[in-house]
Amino acid sequence: MSSSSGTLAQTGNADRSKLIPFSSRLRGGRALAQDVWSIYNAANLPADCINLGQGYMNFPPPKWVTDAADDALKSLLPNHYSHPKGRIRLRNAIKNFYEKSFNRDLDVETEILVTSGANQGQYSVFTAFLEHGDEVIMFEPFFDQYLPSVTFNGGTPVYVPLHPQTDAVTPNNSNWKIDFDELRRAITPKAKMIIINTPHNPVGKVFTREELEKIAVLAEEFNLLVMADEVYDCLVFDGKEHVRFATLPGMWDRTVTVLSAGKAFAATGWRVGWLIGPPSIICPTLAACTRIVFCSNSPLQEAAAAGLEQAAERGFFENQLKEYQERRNVLLSAFDRLGMKYSHPEGSYFVLLDISRVKFPEDYPFPDSVQGRGRDFKACWFIALEIGVSSIPVSEFYCEEHFTIGENFARFAFCKDEETLRKAGERLQGLAKYLV
Repeated sequence: MSSSSGTLAQTGNADRSKLIPFSSRLRGGRALAQDVWSIYNAANLPADCINLGQGYMNFPPPKWVTDAADDALKSLLPNHYSHPKGRIRLRNAIKNFYEKSFNRDLDVETEILVTSGANQGQYSVFTAFLEHGDEVIMFEPFFDQYLPSVTFNGGTPVYVPLHPQTDAVTPNNSNWKIDFDELRRAITPKAKMIIINTPHNPVGKVFTREELEKIAVLAEEFNLLVMADEVYDCLVFDGKEHVRFATLPGMWDRTVTVLSAGKAFAATGWRVGWLIGPPSIICPTLAACTRIVFCSNSPLQEAAAAGLEQAAERGFFENQLKEYQERRNVLLSAFDRLGMKYSHPEGSYFVLLDISRVKFPEDYPFPDSVQGRGRDFKACWFIALEIGVSSIPVSEFYCEEHFTIGENFARFAFCKDEETLRKAGERLQGLAKYLV
């Protein structure tokens, strides 16, 4: 027997599960922690539990959009690589659809980049611009993917909470306020970027023009790159104004706007998104994006292009908005019947329910995964098991220092068909006996 084979034989009973150490970057950004999505996954909940936690639809994209996907799959070229910038048909469709709302001509070669979902587009921006130790300002509560995307690319998150003022009888999302003195104090010489998510996930807040103009002043003063996450731009309710941050004076040159076909056309699994911004941001981001994914899904880019091309003549977004308002109202009426407070959503498809009055037994058999976390983790678990409707604890979207701001709230998604929402609303009436 050779010495090498003898060495291998001697290791037969040794623990070989951790031979190769993983990168230290995984220790930051909660990458290794059991995330909220796996805790409240359908596999961990009763089979008949209605999932209003995760923000995916239980209805299909428009047939004319899926027909376009079918046509692309049956064609030759869309089954092969696309240009890393995105298929030219889709880039042209983006140009034609968005130029009016951006108040400018868009160059399909240097100011539009198609990405594998909005999330991958954001990641590519972080890769392109962050140096180790650069600080990124994030409003809390924040979309949970921001955090690991920042830390994986060497950035340091700096948290500025939105402060809920929910004393009103019927609070709305404009009651989640920015303390601009606090925001200014958070910006240090290491600050490189600020993320603005409007309409906001999970709050449903639509940032006002006045708020955005104040942020713009700070971005100019401190030379910040602005990531405007506007993936819910087509879901703004009650006549509220959606202000594109890039259209504010002086902001085009420092802003990348993030948008999503998945949110626009109820196709979250397609993973097609796009970035719009000046060449100084799009070109470095393209370099990063090309090395991360090279190109995005070709046939579904064609379908997204068809969606944008036909949306206006079909009145698609106007009709979709009405449908979402009806869905929202079905869920809110259930909360009204319970007499529970919530933050009335101005945009997106989420509503935050105030669960501070929900009383659950201290000796309830909670799993280890929710122990030692915010009170909302236990409340959401209790509601899912006892009422049969799942939601997401909002403290997950805060840093440890600020999690108590969020633990009075649960996020419910109304991107479901009305029948499902009505059934959920009926079940939620069972919460009445647990309210104090």
